[in-house]
Amino acid sequence: MSSAPEPPAFKEEPPREKGFQNPGLAGVRTATLFRAVNPELFIKPNKPVMAFRLVTLSLCVASIGYLHATQENKNNLYEAIDSEGHSYMRRKTSKWD
Repeated sequence: MSSAPEPPAFKEEPPREKGFQNPGLAGVRTATLFRAVNPELFIKPNKPVMAFRLVTLSLCVASIGYLHATQENKNNLYEAIDSEGHSYMRRKTSKWD
């Protein structure tokens, strides 16, 4: 009668090096300042926060683009004063036109 070998009750883990706990930077000893400046390396990803940051960054880029576009339009205008002392905005023109 042949007996089949019994499977082990638990898998043996490979021996770990001293001080090695988790793969990546989570197991490395670091300064508190480094962890405060780079929290994305040490915390679990959070989808709602990621979406909020993406929307916020997109709005910041859009507002900078809007300001840049409106500034280009204002470059052709200057404030002119007529003979009566009233000021108004006038488009720059060339003497050659």
